[in-house]
Amino acid sequence: MTWKYWILLYTQTHCTGRGLRSTTIGAYQKTLEQFREYVRLQHGDLPPEQVSARIVLEYVTYLRKERDNGDSAVNRQVTILKNFYRAMVAMGHLLPAQNPLAHFPTMKGVARKLPTVLAPEEVTNLLNVPRQDTILGLRDCALLTLLYGTGIRASELAALREADVDLTERTIRVTGKGGHQRVIPLNEQVVQVLKRYRESRGLLAPTAPFFRSRTKKAMSRGAVYERVRRYSQLARIPKRVSPHTLRHTFATHLVQADVNIVVIRDLLGHRQLASTQIYLHLTAHDLRTAIGKHPVQRLAPTIEALLPGVTLPFQDPPRRRGTG
Repeated sequence: MTWKYWILLYTQTHCTGRGLRSTTIGAYQKTLEQFREYVRLQHGDLPPEQVSARIVLEYVTYLRKERDNGDSAVNRQVTILKNFYRAMVAMGHLLPAQNPLAHFPTMKGVARKLPTVLAPEEVTNLLNVPRQDTILGLRDCALLTLLYGTGIRASELAALREADVDLTERTIRVTGKGGHQRVIPLNEQVVQVLKRYRESRGLLAPTAPFFRSRTKKAMSRGAVYERVRRYSQLARIPKRVSPHTLRHTFATHLVQADVNIVVIRDLLGHRQLASTQIYLHLTAHDLRTAIGKHPVQRLAPTIEALLPGVTLPFQDPPRRRGTG
């Protein structure tokens, strides 16, 4: 009973009070219930206040060996458990000294990988796949174009309402993480694609979803992912493509166009500049260009010019013994 009460108290009171999204809260609840089930199977009806750091370490080993979770997944679960117990202390259900994770060892940091980014020709191929003679084809073309043209998240796109899309002012209003809203300008190409879709499906009430499914309901975040994945396959792009790939591509192409990193941060809705700085990575093309500009290409020929017509000893082939 204590587990159920604490988990509901944490998710429905603490997390809701912090303004977290329902999808995030649901993921936290699932993680905590999974840990509770592990404790029940391994230690019986042990209440949450009697969980020790040793049990959590055993759980980490279980996640790695039995469930084959990587560092990122394990760190995420440990972070949720830490926050859960901190919340119980804050709400007076545990004394600080009773927090089993108060001095839990620091987990191995996750190596940060460079994001997958599409080349301009791959973006062109992707945007040209949807049919232009059906409403759903126009919808999907608008969906892909908006993701790449603004860098918004799949959840932000799925939540767009008719009133959020102002094609006269060429802006959209999205609600990001933590309920933070931002207004993003649209370029003329994106406006034209959205306009064709809107004209084909007709005007809707201001509160109606802008992108609608076959049943005229709002598209889900999962449906947006499915559409992007499907069209990337049809475009024969040899990469794992998701809406977030288009977000990465949007930001990276802006960096390559010398757009200020602070502007890119604001467009993406990042709260910390550090989250945006990953897009300052260099592409293979950038690396080759940089190497091509290295002064060694100007300095190397001068060495040969210092000794014109002279053959240096190490340039002659080695002689065999007994042939001299």
